[in-house]
Amino acid sequence: MMKQLILSGILALAALPLSAQWNRIPTPNDTLQSVRQLGNGTVVLSIYAPQAKQVSIAGDIMPWGKKLDVKRADNGVWSVVVPEVKDGVYRYSFVVDGVKVYDPASPTAGETSALAFVGNENVFYAMKKVPHGAVAQRYYESKNLKTTRRLHVWTPAGYEKSTDKLPVLYLIHGGGDTDNSWPGVGAAGFILDNLLAEGKMKPMIVVMPNGSIPAKDLEGEVPLFEEDLVRSIIPFIENNYRVLADKDHRAMAGLSMGGMETLETMLKDYDKFGYFWVLSSGWFANNKAAYANYQQQLYKIAKGFNKTVRQLVFTQGGPEDIAYQNGKAMLGLFDKAGIRYEYSEAPGGHTWYTWRNNLYTLAQRLFK
Repeated sequence: MMKQLILSGILALAALPLSAQWNRIPTPNDTLQSVRQLGNGTVVLSIYAPQAKQVSIAGDIMPWGKKLDVKRADNGVWSVVVPEVKDGVYRYSFVVDGVKVYDPASPTAGETSALAFVGNENVFYAMKKVPHGAVAQRYYESKNLKTTRRLHVWTPAGYEKSTDKLPVLYLIHGGGDTDNSWPGVGAAGFILDNLLAEGKMKPMIVVMPNGSIPAKDLEGEVPLFEEDLVRSIIPFIENNYRVLADKDHRAMAGLSMGGMETLETMLKDYDKFGYFWVLSSGWFANNKAAYANYQQQLYKIAKGFNKTVRQLVFTQGGPEDIAYQNGKAMLGLFDKAGIRYEYSEAPGGHTWYTWRNNLYTLAQRLFK
């Protein structure tokens, strides 16, 4: 059938970090605060562009008819001081060597990428003529992070008129992404709409939190999310939605970094969930001290885990998945501890092609 290519959104020309399982060299962009308020209406805008020859600023934050100097620091960060900015909300962008670039350090940077939908109208992630659920943006107060955070929630078609209580899947993205990634590039809403309309999955609520938390490294980020999930996210959902609030009606799935957050939750809170799916992820095999610690934790929970958890599944995107070696090595720890699990892999690598297929499969197996 004729394939269709539909382009939507705005292209982010500055590269963003991908969901990944590798350790990379830090850059000034990792800690860059691209918008700083110095007081008295003075604002500093900055971008990390070490190879650029010329940088300017565009948008209605800039004073009309005035040209402000953008200066380059030795570390490759370009900055401009904008005076007398009145309180308000402003659009801005950088022009790097003549190319308009949206701020790659902005919290919403991951949501400015264009999306290319490639395939025919019958693919499982397409928007079809079926009843559609709602994908809502919600804000909650994080107790441990002491801030207001955002998450997305998919509710099935007809939820508003129903009185039924539903099970919940907590679905986590990977590193460098946000809670907008699963409903966006992950096409989660369309996948779930289609499966439900075809009678292939149980009605459920799918919660897509923001697994990205500012921290020095992944080892610091992962436990912060686990605490946020248990102390704040789950209570928020159970206080605001009609859900079945017991372990047999809670599931968690995460990809890459989100898989590590799923593993962390598994170690500390396995008794709160009936289902765990770890997608394209694994503990770093070269960290011997951490590996030994994980082994001991698995030994401690093994008996209770096997008795409590109904389903533990590990998936990989084939040998080309950059998490493949870590994931395979990690399974040895589960084998030694005697923890039961399923394992599968399919070609696709460490990409959304793999993870959309993962969601299509796992949604059909939960709560049955």
